[in-house]
Amino acid sequence: QVQLVESGGGLVQAGGSLRLSCVASGNIFGINAMGWYRQTPEKQREWVATITSGNSTNYAYSVKGRFTISRDNAKNTVYLQMNSLKPADTGVYYCYGRVVVNYYWGQGTQITVSS
Repeated sequence: QVQLVESGGGLVQAGGSLRLSCVASGNIFGINAMGWYRQTPEKQREWVATITSGNSTNYAYSVKGRFTISRDNAKNTVYLQMNSLKPADTGVYYCYGRVVVNYYWGQGTQITVSS
């Protein structure tokens, strides 16, 4: 089992920045990728970014160039630095960890971007 706890959400004005953190615990040695999804009021849950155990990163087109995913292995933590935020980025952001084909999820953290 893997437990994930997110933090760093909040309210920010358009153009501002936030950094999300996701701390993993439990069977972390089996994690081969971690990342973020978000649930917006208008859409289904959509993928945002992924970082693999080999430090490869991928981003959704909508956030590429604005968001940066990174990891600190010593702290078992993955970060999502979000810059140039837009109202369309508003939603609940969920951290995930993938162990082979199984996904584990955090509880989610709310991001609200005001115009």
